Amino acid sequence: MEWHIIPTGRVWVEPGGAMGLVPRPLWIEHQPVDGQNRTPMDLNSLLVITQGKTILIDTGLGHKLNAKAVKNWGLEWPEGTLLQNLADLGLSPSDIDIVIDTHLHSDHCGGNTTLDGETILPTFPNAQYHVQRLEFADAYHPDERTRGTYLPDNFVPLWEQGRLNFLHGDFEFLDNVHAIVTRGHTRGHQCILLEPKNQPPIFFIADLASFAIHFARTGWVTAYDVEPLETITTKKRWQAWAEETQATLVFQHDTHVRTARLVTNDKGRYEIKTLSTGSIQLT
Repeated sequence: MEWHIIPTGRVWVEPGGAMGLVPRPLWIEHQPVDGQNRTPMDLNSLLVITQGKTILIDTGLGHKLNAKAVKNWGLEWPEGTLLQNLADLGLSPSDIDIVIDTHLHSDHCGGNTTLDGETILPTFPNAQYHVQRLEFADAYHPDERTRGTYLPDNFVPLWEQGRLNFLHGDFEFLDNVHAIVTRGHTRGHQCILLEPKNQPPIFFIADLASFAIHFARTGWVTAYDVEPLETITTKKRWQAWAEETQATLVFQHDTHVRTARLVTNDKGRYEIKTLSTGSIQLT
């Protein structure tokens, strides 16, 4: 198995959304802000090459946004775009066999499709796309809170073309690639579990824990979570598993910690042991 973290962009957000009800003095040392009181969030995908398949997990915001939306997101590409980074690995969009959406918020699936003039096309023309059925149902029928992030152009054209496959719970793509339902951030949110031979498992956490510190602090949840108490319940299960298996945890949004393990410190509390860091400069 070969796997790579693929940067697709970075956004700058209000920390109240990312940190929820956690008081600022508790989180500020873990997640610093810039001069405009914004905190950075990376939009990383995960590329997996195994058993003759090339799999892409999440696709970032993509390039269909207008100038106003780009400004509102504070979107930038300090490490290149999704397609640029795939090209650096010798891959073109047509080389992707499977796209897995952890969920259908626009910062995770905006790159599913692309614009050709006014026509929306699959970014990855040979790929089959996969998402939880319940996630699609919520995205297709958004409410007043979710309407701004469930953008139909990111997934409806794929469904209409028969390219979007619905999963009904946990799913095994290959014997070493699994989708695991992790309810809380959304009802149909899923994480991806990789099981390489003779190595600890790899867990792509997505928005079960937006930042590494969220995974260590059980009660810390974002204001974006539609079911925050479910997030806590789900997190407790996977915290225990991560410590027991010494899994490599891949954090999708954290600009400071990209991979880590979960350990218990001498006070009996969970702690993040960083394996690799991101690249970020605050001004």
